[in-house]
Amino acid sequence: MGIKVAKFGGSSVADAIQIRKLEKIVNEDSERRFLVVSAPGKRFDNDSKITDLLYSCMMHRDHNLPYENLFQVICDRFTALYVSLGIDMDIMKELDTIKENIDRGATKDYLASRGEYLNAKIIANFLGMEFIDAADVILFDEKGRFMEKETNERLKEELLKHDKALIPGFYGSKPNGDIKTFSRGGSDITGALVARAVDAEIYENWTDVSGFLMADPRVVENPQPIEEISYKELRELAYMGASVLHEDAIYPAKISHIPINIRNTNEPADRGTIIAEEFDTNSKRVITGIAGSKNFTVIALYKNKLSTERGFLRKLAGILEDMDIPLEHMPSGIDTISVVIKNDSLEGKTEELVDEIKRQLQPETVEIIDDMALIATVGKGMSYKPGVSAKLFTALAEAGVNIRMIDQGSSEINIIIGVQNEDFEKSIKAIYNAFI
Repeated sequence: MGIKVAKFGGSSVADAIQIRKLEKIVNEDSERRFLVVSAPGKRFDNDSKITDLLYSCMMHRDHNLPYENLFQVICDRFTALYVSLGIDMDIMKELDTIKENIDRGATKDYLASRGEYLNAKIIANFLGMEFIDAADVILFDEKGRFMEKETNERLKEELLKHDKALIPGFYGSKPNGDIKTFSRGGSDITGALVARAVDAEIYENWTDVSGFLMADPRVVENPQPIEEISYKELRELAYMGASVLHEDAIYPAKISHIPINIRNTNEPADRGTIIAEEFDTNSKRVITGIAGSKNFTVIALYKNKLSTERGFLRKLAGILEDMDIPLEHMPSGIDTISVVIKNDSLEGKTEELVDEIKRQLQPETVEIIDDMALIATVGKGMSYKPGVSAKLFTALAEAGVNIRMIDQGSSEINIIIGVQNEDFEKSIKAIYNAFI
């Protein structure tokens, strides 16, 4: 019998209906002993997240604007939970304390954390579980830097005292007691930290989707779900813009070799997606997923005997660094090299960058290719199956797509191509249909 840590996101705790689904999920498995919850999310399309409402209260206060009506919306949301769930706690006292602290100039981090804090107290009361304030176990130093080792030790010490417990996500505290939050999505980080601290058998991340999909459903109709994905594959897809967990949110579980299971609160019978270190390389699966994004610029340089010129790459990278331009990719040949840059990073700098490249590196030609899209086809099985590249390029050729750039990582689990923006959707569909 192992321990399961379950984190429930904002959509999974948005109202009493969702929280009752959470209750059923938790009660169905006695191994789900430690829970992490977010602040209430949106209940419908035009609804607001509690955290966004709290931010708005602070902005109104800072601009000397009345925020009482906004705060009343927050009170109404939590009061509705209190009434619907029939819990036994003084909810108004908690809300009055938050309101008083806003009036006294409470920090942005304090306000942002109150949605998680209060929601966790309500759900812990409803489930009959012990509440542990994240401020007591998630530690930051006086400069606001996360203290990984100290947090792990404190969490272990505290959680050993409890058979079951519920912890709010997203925040912790500094040595002086001030609240400090992670970045948005920080509840995922808290969940992974708790899983690591209790050496969980699995970390379940409950949300409103049944795991990851092999392609963007806005591009490919009804793409297949990804049942299993390695951390390496996940990083490749995330880097290319796929909506997956942030690296910080999986790192604590990853270093402890704890698998992560993305599950759907609304469809709890669905298996979801399992994220783990490695999977069977003999699997029939060739590709795991396809992801990409638009609006890149490629600056292609040609210089005879470029590959033998010492310091060329270093100088090129130095020019980009000096101009504060992040480099995305750098495919190269014997006499050619290209730098791939996001358009947003180049705004107003293209002409200056080209002039500096010509001055320092003296290439024979410089070609600028804009309106480019990058697409990554990712899969552990690609490095074990012959003919993958041929299949991919054939599919694109048959779809009438002109490939402007090809780049493959040394790990051989991804192939990145560059196409014109206008061919982006067509390319993803062609690749998906060729392999699925």
